[in-house]
Amino acid sequence: MKAKSVPSVSVTYAQNGSSTRSNEFGMRPMQERAYEKRGEQYLLIKSPPASGKSRALMFIALDKLNNQGLRQAIIVVPEKSIGSSFHDEPLSKHGFWADWTVEPKWNLCNAPGSDNGGKVSSVGTFLTSDDSVLVCTHATFRFAVDKFGVDAFDDRLIAVDEFHHVSANPDNKLGTHLGEFIARDMVHIVAMTGSYFRGDAEPVLMPHDEARFDTVTYTYYEQLNGYKYLKSLDIGYFFYSGAYSDDILSVLDPSEKTIIHIPSVNSRESTKDKIREVEHIIEELGEWQGTDPATGFQLVEAADGRTLRIADLVDDDPAKRDRVSAALKDASQKNNRDHVDIIIALGMAKEGFDWIWCEHALTVGYRSSLTEIVQIIGRATRDAPGKTRARFTNLIAEPDASEEAVTEAVNDTLKAIAASLLMEQVLAPRFNFVPKNPNSGPIEGFDYGEGGYDSNACNVGFDEDSGQFQIEIKGLAEPKSKEAARICQEDLNEVIAAFVQDKQALERGLFDSEHSGGETLPEELTQVRLGKIIKDKYPELDDEDQEAVRQHAIAALSLTQKAKEIALGSDGNEGEKSANTAFVDGVRKFAMDVRELDIDLIDRINPFSEAYAILAKTMSEESLKQVAAIISAKKVQLTPEEARDLARRALKFKQERGRLPSITSPDAWEKRMAEGVTFLARMKAEAANG
Repeated sequence: MKAKSVPSVSVTYAQNGSSTRSNEFGMRPMQERAYEKRGEQYLLIKSPPASGKSRALMFIALDKLNNQGLRQAIIVVPEKSIGSSFHDEPLSKHGFWADWTVEPKWNLCNAPGSDNGGKVSSVGTFLTSDDSVLVCTHATFRFAVDKFGVDAFDDRLIAVDEFHHVSANPDNKLGTHLGEFIARDMVHIVAMTGSYFRGDAEPVLMPHDEARFDTVTYTYYEQLNGYKYLKSLDIGYFFYSGAYSDDILSVLDPSEKTIIHIPSVNSRESTKDKIREVEHIIEELGEWQGTDPATGFQLVEAADGRTLRIADLVDDDPAKRDRVSAALKDASQKNNRDHVDIIIALGMAKEGFDWIWCEHALTVGYRSSLTEIVQIIGRATRDAPGKTRARFTNLIAEPDASEEAVTEAVNDTLKAIAASLLMEQVLAPRFNFVPKNPNSGPIEGFDYGEGGYDSNACNVGFDEDSGQFQIEIKGLAEPKSKEAARICQEDLNEVIAAFVQDKQALERGLFDSEHSGGETLPEELTQVRLGKIIKDKYPELDDEDQEAVRQHAIAALSLTQKAKEIALGSDGNEGEKSANTAFVDGVRKFAMDVRELDIDLIDRINPFSEAYAILAKTMSEESLKQVAAIISAKKVQLTPEEARDLARRALKFKQERGRLPSITSPDAWEKRMAEGVTFLARMKAEAANG
């Protein structure tokens, strides 16, 4: 029986061509937006894969070198292959006032030798030369800073590509060096990334350093909405039992251009024999015809008579792998759709790998880093002629109760759901929330739906060009400090990432709440659990600002889930409506269907219920019951910290209603707050009695 991948999210875009259109200087919209901020000393560019970050940096660097008095520009990339993104570019041909050139000897990504050897000496030579631009790896740069000191780089631009590799962890040398550069304040820094949050939940920069950066954000929604060809993107996970290689054709369509990432040999999904796994996938696809001598691609005759060209990047034989790798990078084949059909990789073909024709990124096994998942999805979101659909599928081993590793399997399942929830957030339009009050009015450029702006209701405005919502919510707390406002504006996905990766929130929200017959109330997740996560993540904010951040984050997550629920309809498939407005229509419909869009209502939505509905369709009933049983067996009692938080909320309740919450109240949340007060009183009494 053919199994089917259930998309946990399916987003359709407008295809308006705007993100690929250039201005009179040859700049696309993201590049123009970044160039407007070229005068900033510290600039952070958050923009999806394929949006043109490398070229944006060329424009900015040339201005800093020619008009801002900087002596040199040093471009730092995570791996040698990405160095090719900074090759010479005749920018003047498209209207800019200068060309981008890098002397071949200063592109150290192409130079032989180790990062810690001759290349470091080359950096030293460059610093004393009259040349303008050097390109090197993160590793070479770290060793060079260690050798020459931070002050050797004064009056220069340091541009860090794929900035998410940096971390504020003291063990991360690049992060430490950047902190030193910022403290000395004698360089300009441009940092660029397509996935700013870190899957390992460590901040990229310390808050006081990050506050120095001006941010340019270009969202996935803007990028994909502005494409010419690609119209829709599906993201789904699919569970299998047995060996994945037996089940792979359930989700792999040989007629789609596909990158398959097989699991790491240390993962649960791996058979521990990666070479045999690749052979098995090739056998499943058809009859092997031999190897193409020019490219090293495997030739396989499929059932329909087509010859599939398969690039194997898993083989450890350097001669074979290098030939395949070189064939994939062959610039003369870049626009040839028929050059290759399927690429099978393990650690390769992720960030910076450019194959515009890729329609399906199929990943076997859970990936622990959200950043890695964003990068893998980025391989399929390039725009290319004739490519209207793209998809990402995560193939995951279904938990098996007989396995010793069943708990690990459950954890992987939860993490895959967390990644999917976060990707939905990353791909959605941008939310701007404002409190509804008597002075509220329409904002120019926003469309408020059929009846226009209604001064007696909470309105939902949408600006198609910028991909932004303006949503009025009654009782919404506004951020007071500059940092809290920045988080609400720029970093809600960071907060949501921390929340959906929180094991307790995810377990309770999926398997111990109303929809699954459990007892956890939505407010315990949306108020107590998320409140604690924000307190831990932003201890420098005061209580009011922490609450404002919490409200904005939960509103963004819950509205995305509600919009998805409405857009998918009861059968889990997208409705007949014009799909590129389905998400926007879903948000509007939800806002209109409720009596009033207020923050209390949003706090009463379980943000995980829609994920559970999809999980229930994807996983066998037996497995679902097993997972629920494993999670309910771990049920934790109220902690003193949670009781204190409940008591604080009970106090707020008293200020609003003139009485404390009642333990006998029919309202479950009021009763839970009262339990928190009682628990705290009992704890104090026990402490007093010794």
